[in-house]
Amino acid sequence: QVQLVESGGDLVQPGGSLRLACTASGIIPGIYSMGWYRQAPGNESELVAVRPTVGTIKYANSVQGRFSVSRDFVKTAVYLQINNLKPEDTAIYYCYLKTYSSDEYWGSGTQVTVSA
Repeated sequence: QVQLVESGGDLVQPGGSLRLACTASGIIPGIYSMGWYRQAPGNESELVAVRPTVGTIKYANSVQGRFSVSRDFVKTAVYLQINNLKPEDTAIYYCYLKTYSSDEYWGSGTQVTVSA
C-alpha cells in the first residue's frame, strides 16, 4: 500500500517562507509524477505544482515565481519551496503521486496559514 506523508506546514507571516516535504512509502510502480495540490476553506482543490518524472513542471498561475517544486528520486520524495507567502496561500496542502498506470495517491495534508 502506498502512503504519502507530508510535513512542514506552519503559521507564518506574510512575506515569509516555508518548505513542505512529502515522502512516499510502500511498493510503488513507475511514478509518472509527484506534486502538490491545495484546498482553502470554502474552495475546491487546486493544483499548485506538479513535477513529472519526465517532462515539464507545471505551476498554478497564482504561484509562478514564488513556489518551486523539486523531487528526490532516490528517497521518493517531493518538496515545495514557498517564498513570499500571501494570506491567500492559506490552505491545506496535499501531496500527490500518480503512476504510469494512472493510479493516484494522496497524503493527509499539511496546514499552511499565512497571517500577521
